[in-house]
Amino acid sequence: MHTLRIEHRISDYDTWLAAFARDPIGRPASGVLQHRVQQPVDDPHYIMIDLDFGTEHEADAFLERLHTDVWGSRRDAPALVGAPQGRVVEVLDVQAYGRPVP
Repeated sequence: MHTLRIEHRISDYDTWLAAFARDPIGRPASGVLQHRVQQPVDDPHYIMIDLDFGTEHEADAFLERLHTDVWGSRRDAPALVGAPQGRVVEVLDVQAYGRPVP
């Protein structure tokens, strides 16, 4: 499995979440298997998103579409502050300890 990790500053979580929920480039149709949205406990203006894909190619293609179709659009990324960072990583090991991960 491959994960596209995205990190960036935001101006407002609710505005960001509404734009994320609109899903302007179609996560499921683009190969996203699941996503996780995370935020540092001490910074409400920073967000981290993990998008899981079956292949590296799907993850790379999605990142390219974010660059060209979403991140430059005030309509599709209204709460974005600065330049997002995106990186495709390969999941090498997963181990559960005692209880399911939510």
